[in-house]
Amino acid sequence: MMNRLLSLLTILLLALPLFAEKEDPRFTELDAFWAKVSLAVKEGDFESYSETCHPEAVLVSGTKETSYPLAQALVRWKEEFDNTRAGKVKSSVEFRFGHRYGDESTAHESGMFLYTSQNPGEEAKREFIHFEGLLIKREGQWLMLMEYQKSRGTEAEWNALEH
Repeated sequence: MMNRLLSLLTILLLALPLFAEKEDPRFTELDAFWAKVSLAVKEGDFESYSETCHPEAVLVSGTKETSYPLAQALVRWKEEFDNTRAGKVKSSVEFRFGHRYGDESTAHESGMFLYTSQNPGEEAKREFIHFEGLLIKREGQWLMLMEYQKSRGTEAEWNALEH
């Protein structure tokens, strides 16, 4: 009986951080950040998307084994945002996380994103990408400081992550 009680207490204590994470205002803010990114991609709102990025942010590509200013990637991505806004393509991005570390002004978020794009009359293209995001909070706003697109992933890996 005492062993069962001790086991149950241990399980509850280990689970407390999971419940605390759900109620932490920082996670509410970060969830709103990722929702803003998703909405900007879906609507083709380049300005809104750009506002989520720190001016000195870095993009790291594991598949290309390179890194460069995120501002350069934004220049490259702008055409796709414009095409989405004009209805020439449908785009979306969703995020799921495995680890979320940080404090009131920093965040390291890692997991996967699912980027989907579809040209009219074509099959949708889905890309599952393992990623890490390093964010800082400045003047009440979360900003991407580093986006590390680590490697391609699978749908099974995506499904294993929390929604």
